[in-house]
Amino acid sequence: MFDNLQDKLDKAFHVLKGHGQITEVNVADTLKEIRRALVDADVSFKIAKEFTNTVKEKALGEKVLTSLKPGQVLTKVVHDEMARLMGGDAVDLNLEGKPSVILMAGLQGSGKTTHSGKLANHLKRKRTKKVLLVACDVYRPAAIDQLHVVGEQIGVEVFSDKENKNPVDIAEKAIAHAKQNGHNVVIVDTAGRLAIDQEMMTEIRNIHEAVKPQETLFVVDSMTGQDAVNTAKAFNDVLDYEGVILTKLDGDTRGGAALTIRTVVNKPIKFIGTGEKMDALDVFHPSRMADRILGMGDVVSLVERAQEQFDEDEARRVQKKIAKNQFDFDDFLGQISQIKKMGNVKDLMGMIPGMGKMMKNVDIDDDAFKGVEAIIQSMTKEERANPKLINGSRRQRIASGSGTSIQEVNQLMKQFSEMSKMMKMMQGGGAKKMANMMKGMGGRGPF
Repeated sequence: MFDNLQDKLDKAFHVLKGHGQITEVNVADTLKEIRRALVDADVSFKIAKEFTNTVKEKALGEKVLTSLKPGQVLTKVVHDEMARLMGGDAVDLNLEGKPSVILMAGLQGSGKTTHSGKLANHLKRKRTKKVLLVACDVYRPAAIDQLHVVGEQIGVEVFSDKENKNPVDIAEKAIAHAKQNGHNVVIVDTAGRLAIDQEMMTEIRNIHEAVKPQETLFVVDSMTGQDAVNTAKAFNDVLDYEGVILTKLDGDTRGGAALTIRTVVNKPIKFIGTGEKMDALDVFHPSRMADRILGMGDVVSLVERAQEQFDEDEARRVQKKIAKNQFDFDDFLGQISQIKKMGNVKDLMGMIPGMGKMMKNVDIDDDAFKGVEAIIQSMTKEERANPKLINGSRRQRIASGSGTSIQEVNQLMKQFSEMSKMMKMMQGGGAKKMANMMKGMGGRGPF
């Protein structure tokens, strides 16, 4: 996420290295590089120029304390201004309706149907809402079936009527159904098009007028850059929506959409999609995003994800076993399962201050733990509980049973003893040791 922008901003700050204070002369080259980095990230030149002008004005007004260097002062000014550019504070959903109606809008292919499901899952798990999904895309082949699959996957009811080709009528009937069955949130998935056209805009405006949603959310693909911003403006001119869901922020996005949508349409980004799984939806916090763009990590979000997935009683049990040197492969497998639920492994590493740059060239894919799990699952119950039993012949059997090599089994055995240390490092500032350990794993996965 934002790797290219992060690298270029880092180089820009290095221009000030060695200077004792910030002056209009020595800051000029740095600001020029920052402006270039923003334009390369698909931020419009006008906004990039306004941004650097504001940074310059604020930076020149800052007094450099003896404990700080000019580069550190400028980094703070850029961080604060970047957070302000993206909205400043997180903006919550309005869920005061009975039921609360959320209308999802966007172009075809933006991830609207999937993110309708992700939002339903988020509200169900984190806000304990009874959600009804409504299938109002009556044009795209299999759109209704897709929403039913999503609903079944997250345990949320889906309202649809395949015989009815009137999306306004479907939406109105769905709200009546929600009232009768105790649903307190209704999420309406509407049709999209490959490009903006009058027919689509008229239809979604009619749905909007009929159901009077508390929230209309525009779903947009962040990888389309300034096109995303232009599309957001076109939709806002028609719908005057309340917020944006920015998808595919786990991909090779340049970041321009995230940085400038708020400025162009004056509407907040409320959620970001960070992966393919149904729980890969995060509340958007501008300050935390600025932290990540500038390579400062995002410990708060990491802790929040961990708190959602880790059971406190289980954590205490494992902690005691680590302290007594009794941590076994069953415990290890359980920890892997919890980590996988938290999201993409490399993305999680990027949330630890200092780890993002260290892990940049290490290839860790979504199946990074697959080989490890296969090896552990090929062990007997006794071997998992007492790894010292695993001699040469047992390792050969485990390798054959897991479809891996004896070298991979040996590697896991070697890395296993580091697990408890890694958990302590997560809290004790051992980012460099962790990164070196990860880099020494051959690039094929975390173990």
